[in-house]
Amino acid sequence: MSQLDVSVPSPPPAGPVARDLPVPPQIEPSLGLGPARWGMIAFLASEVAFFCTLIVTYLTFMGQDRVPPTPRQALSLGLVIATTVCLLSSSLTIHLAEGALHRGRPASFIRLWFLTILLGAAFLLGTGYEWRELIVKHHLTIDRNLFGTTFYTLVGFHGLHVTIGLIALITVLLLTLRGDISKENAISVELVSWYWHFVDAVWVVVFAVVYLVSR
Repeated sequence: MSQLDVSVPSPPPAGPVARDLPVPPQIEPSLGLGPARWGMIAFLASEVAFFCTLIVTYLTFMGQDRVPPTPRQALSLGLVIATTVCLLSSSLTIHLAEGALHRGRPASFIRLWFLTILLGAAFLLGTGYEWRELIVKHHLTIDRNLFGTTFYTLVGFHGLHVTIGLIALITVLLLTLRGDISKENAISVELVSWYWHFVDAVWVVVFAVVYLVSR
């Protein structure tokens, strides 16, 4: 039996060395917002619709009361201006705190974050004192007249959102003190900051409608 002649193909001509080939560019990480940020945006959009409904309701029934007191008789601007300054100042402190964390300055972040909590608490305490004066001196309750109903509903829900924001702020502060939050995982700080800025922006509208327009 004759052997089969198996021919081995010759290797292809030498091509360029691998190091001479063009290097593809590095793949940059995605710059999208991510599910957490999109979730917060969707939540805040629903909150905008909620507060718009309350504000439109307040404006609809404004000036239709037949039982005193009216907004001009009951509302005082002195205290509410002071509490408004506290709340709007907290937007500045939380912005500075977030910047300090991103720059790797945790001590400054903790101080500014704690100051934000104090300013938010001062706003709530001022609101509570205002309500006490309205109830005791002006006998304005939620079922007194249309003004009382819409006022306590609108301002009360805003106060509830401030309270929720304070709980979130305190939680972030405790996690930071425990070492669970740093500039590498600051997404929770960013989302709480968004929420707090939203609460402050809503108050600007509520203040204008309740304490300026309706008076």
